[in-house]
Amino acid sequence: MRLATLARHAAAVTLLLWQMPIASAASLPLGDRSIYLLDNQGSEHRIGRVELQQQAGSDLVAYQLEVDTGRFADHFLSMKEMKCLEGPEHMCFLPYPYDNPHTLSETDLRWLEHDLLFMFKPPSQFGANFWNGVYYRMTVTDGGIEGEARAVDLNQLAAPPDDLTQPPFGIHDINETELEQRWLPRLIIR
Repeated sequence: MRLATLARHAAAVTLLLWQMPIASAASLPLGDRSIYLLDNQGSEHRIGRVELQQQAGSDLVAYQLEVDTGRFADHFLSMKEMKCLEGPEHMCFLPYPYDNPHTLSETDLRWLEHDLLFMFKPPSQFGANFWNGVYYRMTVTDGGIEGEARAVDLNQLAAPPDDLTQPPFGIHDINETELEQRWLPRLIIR
């Protein structure tokens, strides 16, 4: 009985910590910014841009994302055309398929994280394995915004979430990954 109570309390604390703002001494870099994926050797691959504008009378920042799909190769995977960066593994861009407010704050970057989802696959593999999702967990830094790859099962997006006003991936959906195993383990917006 006590163990079950402790487990419920631990789960509640974990959920609260996930939803708590992340302390940040840096502020969001407003204006037009470039988005880069970095490989394990530190080489940058520019994949697009994002425009960040402060909303009047709010701590929220609106963003407009533009991924430069001209830099990606076309692949037909699992009956779907996908845009993929080709390297030691293919990193296929999977735009978030549902409406979202396209806003963020210094302490909550989840909508932008959802708009920059990828799936990796070996070049020799046919088809798409959506459980091989890559979610870049982002933080605001003095140099801009930085993200680190996490594992996520993108099959969860096959149906719309119950609440379209909240990002569907939460702490229990996003897992650590071995960064050295990923071709493009980091993201930078500056």
